[in-house]
Amino acid sequence: MPRGSPRMADFRLSGAGGTPGGLIPFFVGLGMTIAGAYLLTNQVSVQGGSWTLGGYSAFGLSLLPILFGIGMLFFDGSSRLGLLLLFAGIVIIAAGILVNLSIYFVPTSLFNTLMMLGLTAGGVGLVLRSLR
Repeated sequence: MPRGSPRMADFRLSGAGGTPGGLIPFFVGLGMTIAGAYLLTNQVSVQGGSWTLGGYSAFGLSLLPILFGIGMLFFDGSSRLGLLLLFAGIVIIAAGILVNLSIYFVPTSLFNTLMMLGLTAGGVGLVLRSLR
């Protein structure tokens, strides 16, 4: 074997966080966290609302910055103001969508709620313990 080449004895499999023995609790905790988060988000209902400003629809008004930005970029592709307006328009539209969402927790039994929250919290605890 040439000098300086690694041998098989130099390679050691370590667990999560570089500690020995943390690999199984990490994956069990990760599975619990994913299952609990899935069950919890499955019990949530999301509805969209309308964008109103003074009783009138405000969605069209939120499109103005993005439209002016696109127009300026077609006229001059290196326009900093056009890029700024385009980015501002995208941010305004994304914020408007998030602000107008109504999120409801669908009624379920106490047992199901405790199972969902317990799985999520226990899984996060196992993952953090295995990384310690």
